Amino acid sequence: MSQSATARLFVAVELPAPVRLTLAHWGRTAAGVARASGGELRAVDESMLHLTMCFLGGRPIGEIAAVKDALSAIEPRALGEISLGAPLWLPPRRARVLAIEVHDDSQRTLQALHREVRGALTAACELPSERRRFRPHVTVARMRSTGAPRERRLPATPLLSFTPKTFVLYRSWLSPAGGSYEPLQEIALD
Repeated sequence: MSQSATARLFVAVELPAPVRLTLAHWGRTAAGVARASGGELRAVDESMLHLTMCFLGGRPIGEIAAVKDALSAIEPRALGEISLGAPLWLPPRRARVLAIEVHDDSQRTLQALHREVRGALTAACELPSERRRFRPHVTVARMRSTGAPRERRLPATPLLSFTPKTFVLYRSWLSPAGGSYEPLQEIALD
């Protein structure tokens, strides 16, 4: 492996299987509604649904061990119950993805975990500065290059809540056939 080899990494809260199944179904339904009004949406596969805490981007392969060590040092603590909210077109002005908001009771526990993960990773490796505020969401569909649907009304999102048990360091593999995620490390939240 060459010195310049990189891995595309991110840290995400793992969603329970029944939540992923329900969100994948909603994403396919919403993509169908959008296609009917001229949009080109592709639903995200159930296996790839997650709640991103921190995107690291392309990192040198040699940093993976330091990233794992930094995440292992985070004090495990329960997040408590979180719930799904309204659909979101992100970014709002030139939407490229359809997502669903994620809320916790106080909006502080997800924010705190985000800060904790980012702080630990910043100490381990140089992270790019955040361009936007952290907005918890699950991406359920992605736009094709032809653009957003003319009509943006969607079916109501599922009324779901759950208590996350883990967050995971993932490596993202991109290919012409689509992406895949490889879990590299799992950290308990309780």
